[in-house]
Amino acid sequence: MPLQFMDRARVYLDHAATTPLAAEALGAMQRCLSDCFGNASSLHTFGRQAVAALDEARMTVACAIGARSAELVFTASGTESNNLALRGVAFAARKRGRGNHLVTTAVEHQAVEATARQLRDLFDFEVTFLPVDSTGQVDPDDVRRAIRRDTVLVSVMLANNEVGTLQPVREIGAICRERGVLFHTDAVQAPAYLELDVKALNVDLLSAAAHKFYGPKGVGLLYIRENTPYVPPITGGGHERGKRPGTVNVPGAVGAAAAMRFVARQRDEQAARLARLRDRLIEGVLANVPDAQLTGHPQQRLPNHASFVFKNVDGESLLMALDVEGFAVGTGSACSTGNPEPSPVLLAMGIAPEWALGSLRITLGYRTTDAEVDAFLEVLPRCVAQVRAALAEVY
Repeated sequence: MPLQFMDRARVYLDHAATTPLAAEALGAMQRCLSDCFGNASSLHTFGRQAVAALDEARMTVACAIGARSAELVFTASGTESNNLALRGVAFAARKRGRGNHLVTTAVEHQAVEATARQLRDLFDFEVTFLPVDSTGQVDPDDVRRAIRRDTVLVSVMLANNEVGTLQPVREIGAICRERGVLFHTDAVQAPAYLELDVKALNVDLLSAAAHKFYGPKGVGLLYIRENTPYVPPITGGGHERGKRPGTVNVPGAVGAAAAMRFVARQRDEQAARLARLRDRLIEGVLANVPDAQLTGHPQQRLPNHASFVFKNVDGESLLMALDVEGFAVGTGSACSTGNPEPSPVLLAMGIAPEWALGSLRITLGYRTTDAEVDAFLEVLPRCVAQVRAALAEVY
């Protein structure tokens, strides 16, 4: 049922930010919270019950991405998974004296970008940030040229959260294998819409987050291929086979597994349906809103993801105008102390600041209907015109 607020049905079109919890995940978590409250590190019956639930959840998620159970680590978020991947590999390389150089792109999520910068600024690693083209894609040949004798890790996201562009991860992974360099991908946006197979993707590490595929918040996933050199950046107990200390969130892991089963049953059907809706949405926006531009790759993008920039529009003002009309969407621009700043991702794609400030992200979900897309297309042109008029008065 649509959420009702002030006597108006509200439409959720921000599934890249988070997804609603699937009923199957909620039910599995409720049962676990009641029946498996023990600490999975305890040896008594209650602990063994929790371990059994955790082991089953781990097996379910691992099988869904083509991994072995022992290669899957539960974390608290996709951000933590990205942090552990980059730091764990970098620290292991430092410990072994194997190298000091990391390669990533200019359009990564902050969980990767900020971690890479901190490794550079505080731990004296060298980092190469590769450029992207106007669609947000990195050239695999640029990755090949960037790899050096001292390169220890390449990290390229699978699907961009802001513009939906899919990266040539499989090809980049093959290059890394050829050069003997570990490869990590941030796949947080992917599981609900793309089938994941860590072997086919040629990755050594992969990050995901349950709340992006209809699971609970507070649960991240990290695949670490067997025998990958890794030093835990967090110290403490020997939880998660020594990869991530801290008492494991067993109900969260159980909910993540239930959500993974939920999306696996309908992923292909939903991806096809959402791609059709996405294309109709893109066509409608470009046809009916003046000075609108699609961002991201026109074809190689997430099936549920449509993103735009509008000239002479403030993205946050547009977001709030749409929210008043009952539509929840996202924007790539950020506002700090009242000063709007364009998205670094859009700037890296060569989009001019006066366009980049007017970014809008519409991400559809399993419950999104044709009628909701039609209603959004009816409201958007009016909201853009209102925001432009208000901005013109200021300037």
